[in-house]
Amino acid sequence: MAKDEAGVRVPDTKLAREATELVRESTSELIYHHSRRVYFFGSLQGRNRDLSFDPELLYIGAMFHDLGLNEEFHTSGRRFEVDGADEARRFLQARGVPEDSVRRVWTAIALHTTPGIPEFMEPEVALVTAGVEYDVLGLGYADISAAQREEIVALHPRPDFKKRILGAFTDGIRHKPETTFGNVKADVLQHYVPGFQRGDFVRTILDSPWAE
Repeated sequence: MAKDEAGVRVPDTKLAREATELVRESTSELIYHHSRRVYFFGSLQGRNRDLSFDPELLYIGAMFHDLGLNEEFHTSGRRFEVDGADEARRFLQARGVPEDSVRRVWTAIALHTTPGIPEFMEPEVALVTAGVEYDVLGLGYADISAAQREEIVALHPRPDFKKRILGAFTDGIRHKPETTFGNVKADVLQHYVPGFQRGDFVRTILDSPWAE
């Protein structure tokens, strides 16, 4: 089952409805609307790239991709992407979803802030990242028409989105700064958390316990 919204087929299955309800109840309006836009933009980019994907799996990946920013995970010691991926896995396994599908969703969420890799993986993995990159970074902005963008944003508004999403990233990861080593979220803490010290890969090698 699916319904058309803004020219995109949105899954209307029991699984999709339960995912929507869970995310809407457990995250902010900011993250809820962002996650829905990620599905819309990811779907349209899939159409542009002529990729065949499972809309339900893409939807679950999009809806859960930022769940790891929630306060309950602030002290987990893991990357927020992994926390979100693990929550999606628990959600899907509890509902008897096949393991290959669970793996695709887990991977899509875990890698959505790791540029240069998802685009070469399964369509669902590639398109969660494509949707995130479109909504947050504006990558491929001209790939989707102004009319389509406006219709999607009318459904899921993004007032002051740039500042608000950066605030959400900061709040979600400032308690575990070590998890930003080697990934794009270190940039967020460097801008917004006084005293943050970025990890240095070269220094880590030179200071390792190896003599040579």
